[in-house]
Amino acid sequence: MAEVKVPGLGESIVEATIGGWLKSEGDAVQAGEAIAELETDKVNVEVIADEAGILASITKQVGETVGIGDTIAVIQAGGVAPAPAASAPAPQAKEPEKPEAAAKPAASAPLSQVAPVANGNVRATPSVRRAALGQGVDINQIQSGRVELANLQTPPPSAQPQAAPQPASAERQDEERVRMSRRRITIAKRLVEAQHTAAMLTTFNEVDMTAVMDVRKRRKEAFKEKHNIGLGFMSFFTKAVVGALKQFPRLNAEIQGDDMLLKRHYDIGIAVATEGGLVVPVVRNADRIGFADIEREIASLAKRARDNKLGVEDLQGGTFTITNGGTFGSLMSTPILNAPQVGILGMHSIQQRPVAVNGQVEIRPMMYIALSYDHRIVDGSEAVRFLVAVKQMIEDPESLLLEG
Repeated sequence: MAEVKVPGLGESIVEATIGGWLKSEGDAVQAGEAIAELETDKVNVEVIADEAGILASITKQVGETVGIGDTIAVIQAGGVAPAPAASAPAPQAKEPEKPEAAAKPAASAPLSQVAPVANGNVRATPSVRRAALGQGVDINQIQSGRVELANLQTPPPSAQPQAAPQPASAERQDEERVRMSRRRITIAKRLVEAQHTAAMLTTFNEVDMTAVMDVRKRRKEAFKEKHNIGLGFMSFFTKAVVGALKQFPRLNAEIQGDDMLLKRHYDIGIAVATEGGLVVPVVRNADRIGFADIEREIASLAKRARDNKLGVEDLQGGTFTITNGGTFGSLMSTPILNAPQVGILGMHSIQQRPVAVNGQVEIRPMMYIALSYDHRIVDGSEAVRFLVAVKQMIEDPESLLLEG
C-alpha cells in the first residue's frame, strides 16, 4: 500500500481544499498520473501518483480542507480494489407510539383575573378586557358568573391553524445553494481586509486615446509580422505606469509596520478574470522589457490563468496593479487595492465623446481612468499628479520611449 499525500503547495500556502477527484476508487492508476485537484488560495494544484496500482481508497472527500503531508488516498500496488464492506442491516422500524391522552384544559386564571357579574355589567381587570378585545368578544354580553383569562387567550383546538411546520432556513425550489471555492473565499476576505486596513481613496481623469489608436492602426501589421504578437493597449499603459512610478515612487511601495518599503523594481500585476475568480499574475521587470515582450507575457499569463496553469511564483511579488474593466464594458469604477500594494490603476471603455480641442468641439475616443491609493503614505497631490503623468504619456506615445 502507498499513501498519497498532499504535496508542498508553494511559499506561504499551508492548506488546500479537495477540488475534485480525477480517479474513483477501484480505478487503475499509472505512475505520474494526476489523480486529484487541490484548490489553494491562489492556484489549483494537481496531485500526482508516485506509483502505479489500484486506487484502493479515498480518505478525503471533495470540499474537505487538507494540510501539507496529509494522506488523501491509498494506492495498492498491482492489486485489486477491496470489495466494499457489506452494509449493516437496516434496523426494523418501531411501531408508532400511541399518542398520550389529550392535554387537560388549562387551569382557571387566578382570582385577580376573574370578574364576577354584578347587575348585568361585567367588571374585569384590564388584562381580561384586552384579551377579550383581541378575540372580538364583547365582555358585557357574557352571561357566565366567571370570566377566565386563560379561556379568552387560548382558542379551541379546532380553531387553531394546522399548517405543516417549515424549517427555519427552508429554501425555495427555484433557489440553489453553491459552495464558494477556496479562491473565491480568499478573494472575499482580502477585499474586505483591504478596505478595513487601508485608507483607500480614488481619483479620476480621462485620456484622449486618439494618438495611441493612430499608432496601433499604423504599426499593428508590421508589429505582428515582426514579433508574432498583437499590439494592444496594455503595453502602452504598462509603460506609462512604470514611467509615472519612477516619478512618484511611494506608489510603488508598501507599508511594513512603521516603515515604508520603497521598491526600485517594477513588477506590474495584470488582473485577469477567470471562471474561478480574479487573479493577478505579474509581469516582471516591466521597465526592462519592450512592448512586444510585455504583450507576449500578458497573453501567456492570461491563457495560463484561464487554464488554471499558473504557478504560485506567477502571482507573488507584484509592486503595482493594472485592471481593465473596459473589456467588459465598464465606463467607470473604483478599483480595490491589491494588498500589500498601495496603488492600482483602473482602465475603462473607450467611448466617442465630444470634447473641446483648441476652442473647437470634436468627437474623440475617450477613456476614464481611475487610481485607487492608500492615503496613509500617498498624498492626494501625488495621486493626482501620478494620474496626470499617465494621461500625458498615453496622449503622447513617443514619450513612453523616454519615460517608460
